[in-house]
Amino acid sequence: MTYQFIIAAVADGVLRITLNRPEVLNSFTRAMAREVQDALAEAERNPAIRAVLLTGAGRGFCAGQDLSEVLPEGDGPMPDISEVVRASYNPIIRAIRSLEKPVICAVNGVAAGAGANLAFACDLTIAAEGVNFVESFAKLGLIPDTSGTFFVPRLIGHQRATGLFFLGEKLSAARAKEWGLIWDVVPAESLLETCETLARTLATQATRGFGLTKRALAASAANTLEEQLEVEAQCMQEAGRTADYEEGVRAFLAKRAPVYTGR
Repeated sequence: MTYQFIIAAVADGVLRITLNRPEVLNSFTRAMAREVQDALAEAERNPAIRAVLLTGAGRGFCAGQDLSEVLPEGDGPMPDISEVVRASYNPIIRAIRSLEKPVICAVNGVAAGAGANLAFACDLTIAAEGVNFVESFAKLGLIPDTSGTFFVPRLIGHQRATGLFFLGEKLSAARAKEWGLIWDVVPAESLLETCETLARTLATQATRGFGLTKRALAASAANTLEEQLEVEAQCMQEAGRTADYEEGVRAFLAKRAPVYTGR
């Protein structure tokens, strides 16, 4: 897959998407957002892709929106920024959350605005030591987008989320891990190796089981206990019909390592 603003390559069942505008800390333009959307759509339709790894080129992960695209022309009126949110960021978040395959995020540098919330929306996020997350929206008179107001308070609670959103202060990777916003923090020099190993490992496991787990977790956000118990039963029923479940049972009984195919 060849793109202008991202790099996308498949190896060992993993689609690695690298945001590739390093000269502006990989800030988003409409064109880059469309390319990310396209790559995620490929991950959805290609059975050979069993995990996704998202990262950034250069010294930053993503600095959010490229403001040069949302400035007025001359003395004209301010553009409707909701159009950018609806066309660029919402489809990416929907694709990540609906993709029934693991999405790993390797945060190699600063993650600000939409970049921070993009990282928080992935299934497992690992950041390099020294990285900072910044909810920078308030400094522009805006509100958090890219699912920030959905995932952040659910992960860390109302008070902490409000503090991040109102104050726009830097949040260290170590504190983000402590609060439960991300999965882990590793030395910068081993970040990509760690994340690639994790993604490759997940790509050899029971992909349908991961997908059904994501589906159940998504449903839990709005369900009552009784409703969620039924979702679990339905997803378990579907998982129990997969080739991977059969292989897992046969491997267990034979006392051998399972060989999953993602079916």
